[in-house]
Amino acid sequence: MFAEYLLPILMVVFLLVGIFTGYPVAFVLGGLAIIFAFIGEIPLPFMGMAGSRIYGGVIENWLYIAIPLFVFMGLMLEKSGVASRLLLTLQRLFGRVRGGLAISVALLGVVMAASTGIVGASVVMLGMLALPVMLKQKYKEEMACGVIAASGTLGILIPPSIMLVLMGSIMQVSVGDLFKAALIPGLMLGALYIIYLLVTGYLKPDWMPLVDKDDITTDTTPLPLALLRDLVGPVFLMVAVLGSIMAGIATPTEAAAIGALGAILLAVVGRKLSYITLRDVCYDSAKSTAMIVFIVITATVFSLVFKRLGGDYLIMDLVSATGLGPYGLLLAIMLMIFVLGFFLEWIEISYVVLPLLLPVISLLDFGMSAQATLVWFAILMAINLQTSFLTPPFGYALFYLKGITEGQIKITTIYKSIIPYVLLQLTGLLLCILFPAIVLWLPGLL
Repeated sequence: MFAEYLLPILMVVFLLVGIFTGYPVAFVLGGLAIIFAFIGEIPLPFMGMAGSRIYGGVIENWLYIAIPLFVFMGLMLEKSGVASRLLLTLQRLFGRVRGGLAISVALLGVVMAASTGIVGASVVMLGMLALPVMLKQKYKEEMACGVIAASGTLGILIPPSIMLVLMGSIMQVSVGDLFKAALIPGLMLGALYIIYLLVTGYLKPDWMPLVDKDDITTDTTPLPLALLRDLVGPVFLMVAVLGSIMAGIATPTEAAAIGALGAILLAVVGRKLSYITLRDVCYDSAKSTAMIVFIVITATVFSLVFKRLGGDYLIMDLVSATGLGPYGLLLAIMLMIFVLGFFLEWIEISYVVLPLLLPVISLLDFGMSAQATLVWFAILMAINLQTSFLTPPFGYALFYLKGITEGQIKITTIYKSIIPYVLLQLTGLLLCILFPAIVLWLPGLL
């Protein structure tokens, strides 16, 4: 069996080796595809299909226009000062609760996730705002780092999520359905974080000391008015983006444009909009989008060559050899995705692994319709891939946070800080596997 599938197996092995070298992933994917196309003697006319897939399936796909718009929205929100004001207000709200600042960070992570959808921007923003304050208030370093990194990753799951936009395109599933399905699991993860913080604050009070009321903020605005003032902007964006999609008024691409315009208006209202700000946001949006699209293009070519060399049959044979039932096979796939998340980015897993798993998943009977199965599986993968931002050695949220600390906190401390949150994410994943209604109730209702 292995001799028959030697080339696709070698493609996977060399992909992992290439990633460990630190070479840009897009070049690794594209380079391996070209090399193995020559080794496998794939005809040039067949390789011409790669061009048609890139230009017909990627470049001309209107859904991908949502990516730069959502990135622009998140970066503009970061510059508007909305998050910093909201964090101070939430800290006032939970100021006399043990771990109140950590709970405020988790809540802010949920709110900003529903407004931005970008992990890098969320982690950097939360870290710069909250980490110095938490350390000043004598929070244990592991507790401070863990809640910031984990809360920042909620943006990849809670809509609007760039990951769900790409998954919808790959799986040919409505992005609107994925957004609806991801909302409750995303909020559930946020709730699990807060419960963990409350329990830890009770059991380990020295990890999260109480703060004097006078040290919280100098804002004298009455708390109800401050909450109303600082929540209006994020709620406006959430309703404008998610509400328009769920109500069927706008497509995800149109809703992303609405969100980008809303973020500009919030910056204008907060007097944060300037030429320099607009220039920097446009530049960073273009850079992030180019990186994503480049990986999408090279992953498309890699997947095409991998399938031509028999990689899809290799996956099917491996699956049939396990002899597991539908749920046993699903758990095995989730375990494989979790392990791959230690070494691969979510984009590579989505574009290389997901297309190979779709035929397998479509053949399994979970007692629901084929469309519901795909939506459910997509959300399970999204929750699972969220852990890839926290798991070493390539957890991007960890490196974002390490960059913010400027050497004040050891990387080993950051690694230890995320262990409880990875376990909480896996708990949320298991709940969604055992109770599919958590995922499918809202899409069915709407």
